[in-house]
Amino acid sequence: MKVRSPVTYTSSEESEPAVLRQVATAVGIGPVINVRSAKAHLSALLEWVAGGREITITSDGKPKAVLSPVSKQKSRKVFTGTREHLKTMPPWRGGPTAEELIRADRDGRGW
Repeated sequence: MKVRSPVTYTSSEESEPAVLRQVATAVGIGPVINVRSAKAHLSALLEWVAGGREITITSDGKPKAVLSPVSKQKSRKVFTGTREHLKTMPPWRGGPTAEELIRADRDGRGW
């Protein structure tokens, strides 16, 4: 990975943290910061990412993780299948319960 010299991001925006002087630009990756600097400046990085930017965290010069804004992630689909599936199951008509089956299995193994 080829890393250019550290870049200081300057802007007229007040939301731009000044402590990100540790950020460099890697060819083909974009803004990067090593893990030690990321730990030291985590709050500033979070503010920077909340502003709509992404940054890659490196360790030993290799990309390990990407911080990206929450709004960029896909929204999760809510799982609603359990209730509908249980409605299709036949009603319980007696017999051993799951707890009884598990206990019998454990007792049979000599635990």
